[in-house]
Amino acid sequence: MNIGGKKQILWLFLVALLLSQGGFASKKEVVFLDLHALHQTDLNDSIQVLDMWDALHCASTLQGIVNRTSPRLYVRYVTSHGIDIDSHWWNIYRRKGEWLHACDSIPCNRVEDAVAAFRSCVKGAVVYDSNVPSTSNVASSVAGAENLIALRYDPRPQSLYSRLVLGESAIPVKCWLVNPDGSSMFTGKGTLPGCGRPSSGSVKCDPYLWFIEKYMKTGRCKGRYAGYYIDQYWRNKPRSAPMNHHLLSNHDFFVSKGGFFFDLSPWADEPATDEPSQPLGTDAATLSELLSQAYRLGKGKEMCYIGGFPAWAYKYTRRAGGLHEDVATEWQFSEFISHYNAFKDADAIGYGAMANASFWQHFPLKKTYPQKWMEREQLVSRGLISADGQLAKGKNFIVVYVGDYDASSWVSQCLPRLWDAPERGRLPMMWAISPVLAQRAPHVLHYLRQTASHNDYFVSADNGAGYLMPGTAEHEDSLQGTTDRVRAWERHCQRFYRQWGIDITGFIIDGNGPAMGTRSLDAYSRFSPRGIVPQKCPPASLYKGMPVLRSDWDLVSNDPKVAAQVLADRIRDRGGIPFHWFRCILKSPKWYEETIAEAKRLNPSIELLDAPSFFELLKWWLETESQSQTPAHAKE
Repeated sequence: MNIGGKKQILWLFLVALLLSQGGFASKKEVVFLDLHALHQTDLNDSIQVLDMWDALHCASTLQGIVNRTSPRLYVRYVTSHGIDIDSHWWNIYRRKGEWLHACDSIPCNRVEDAVAAFRSCVKGAVVYDSNVPSTSNVASSVAGAENLIALRYDPRPQSLYSRLVLGESAIPVKCWLVNPDGSSMFTGKGTLPGCGRPSSGSVKCDPYLWFIEKYMKTGRCKGRYAGYYIDQYWRNKPRSAPMNHHLLSNHDFFVSKGGFFFDLSPWADEPATDEPSQPLGTDAATLSELLSQAYRLGKGKEMCYIGGFPAWAYKYTRRAGGLHEDVATEWQFSEFISHYNAFKDADAIGYGAMANASFWQHFPLKKTYPQKWMEREQLVSRGLISADGQLAKGKNFIVVYVGDYDASSWVSQCLPRLWDAPERGRLPMMWAISPVLAQRAPHVLHYLRQTASHNDYFVSADNGAGYLMPGTAEHEDSLQGTTDRVRAWERHCQRFYRQWGIDITGFIIDGNGPAMGTRSLDAYSRFSPRGIVPQKCPPASLYKGMPVLRSDWDLVSNDPKVAAQVLADRIRDRGGIPFHWFRCILKSPKWYEETIAEAKRLNPSIELLDAPSFFELLKWWLETESQSQTPAHAKE
C-alpha cells in the first residue's frame, strides 16, 4: 500500500474513533470539507462539469443530514470578489471568546471521505437520472426525507456514483429515480411509477408529481421549507452566470429541514423554456399543486419558507427564449407564492450561492436585539421641529434604503466587503435586512448588531420577514382554504420583528399584484408601527398612527455624481412633500458619502436623516397636516 493510502486509512480511523466517543457535537469536533479546488473546473469540459456537480450535490445533501441536530460538517466553497466567504465567517467565529473558538477542526478534501466519516448518519443513496433534469431536485427532496445522499447515475468507473455505490463503500441505493439499468423511469407517458397517477405529459413535471403522491400526500414531507433552485439543466449553460449559480451549495439547509425542491416556471401563458414540448401551463399547474400541498400540510396557519429565486439567466425569461422580462418573472413568482402562505428568501443571481446554512442554523443568538428610537423632544432639540411647533423651513429630508438584503446568500457574500468598509459609520444608514434571514444566516445578523455604529439602523427589507406580496395574500381568491393568509403572515413577522428590534418595513414591493387593503395595513400597523414604504399608496399618510410613505426612485448609477444629480432632480421635480425616500442596492459606504455630499452641493436644502428621525418627523408632520386639514401631496 502507498503512503497516501495509509494516511487515508489513518484519517478515517481517527474520525471513526471520535464518532465512537460521542460524536463531533459533544466533543466540538467539526469536519472541515475543503471543496475550494472545484473552482478550477473547466466549464468547457463536460466530464469535469459532471464531476463538480456530483461532488457538490452529494456534499450538500450529506451536510444537511449530519447537521440536522448539531453542527458537525463545514464546507469551504463559496467565493465572491476575491473573498473566501466560508473561511471569512469561520475565522470570525474562531476568534477567542467566539462560538467556534474551542472546537477542533478535522481537515478533509474528498467527498467520499466525508461520507465515510458520517456513514452512520446516512441510510443510503437516492440515485437520479442524468437525462431528466428535474430528478436532481426531487433527489434532494427525497434525501432530506429519508436521510439519503443524492447521487447522479453514472456508470463511468471514476464517477462518484461508481465509487460510492459500486466500489468498496457499497452505499445501498434506497430510492431509484432512474431505472437500475440507466434507462429513464419518467417518460412523460402512461402512469407515474408506483402510484398509478396518469402522466402530466411532461417529462420534467412528472417527477414532482411523483414526489407529491409518495411524500407530500403521505406526510413524509412536512411542507414547511422549500428550495427554488435550478435543476441539472444548469449543466447545459454553465456560463450563463457565475459558476456558483448551480446553487447546489444552498441545498444543505433545506435538506436538514426535510424540505422539498423545485424548479418550475410561474408562467401559465407559455411552455417552460426548458421543456417547450410540454402542454401549455404544465409547469405552473405543477407548482400550484406543490404549494397547495404545502399549504395543506401547514393547515393554513404555517408559512412555507422558500429559499431561491427564478433562474432568470437560464430559464423563464426573454433572455432565455421566453416571453417575459426578468423583473416581471420575479414579480410573477412572488405573487404566485403569496396565494399559498409562502414567502421567499431571495437567493438571486449575482450573489445567490451560500454554503453551510445547515451548520450556522445552530448559532446561539441572543433573545433580543433592541434598537434605540428617536424621541420627539430630540427632534426639537436638533432644530428639526421649531419651538413653536413648525417643521424646519426650507429643508428636504431624505432617507436612503440601503438594500436589498432580502437573501441569506446576499448578506453572507456582500457584507464582508460592504459592511466592513472603513467609511461605514460616518453617515446615517438605514440597513434593510430581512430578519427572517436569521434562520439561515444568524451568524451574519449577529455580527452586524455586535459591530454596528450609532449611525447604523436596521429595518426590514422587502416585504417583511420574507418576500411575498401582502396585497395578494389579502386578496380573496378561489384557492380552497386560503382565506386567512394575512393573519399567518402577521404572526410570522411579529416573531422576527420582536427578536430583532424591527419597527419599520423599509420597502414593500407590490409589483403587479393588488395594493394593500385594510387587513394588510392593520397587520403592518401592529408589527411595523413606525413606518412602511409600499409602491401602491398615496404619497404620504397615517394609518392608525403608522406613517405610510410611497416608495420613490432607485439610485442606480455607480457614479456618485450621476446618482446625486438624479436625486437632486427628483427632489426638485417632486415638490409638495419635504420627505423623500430613495432605494439603493449594493452600494458601498464610500459611495453614499460621495453621493450625499454632491447632492447637498447641488441642493443645500437636502438633509440626510437616520431612519428613526426621518419616520418620527414624518409622523409628526402628518399629524400636524391632519390637524390643519392640509392634505399631504406630491407631484406624480
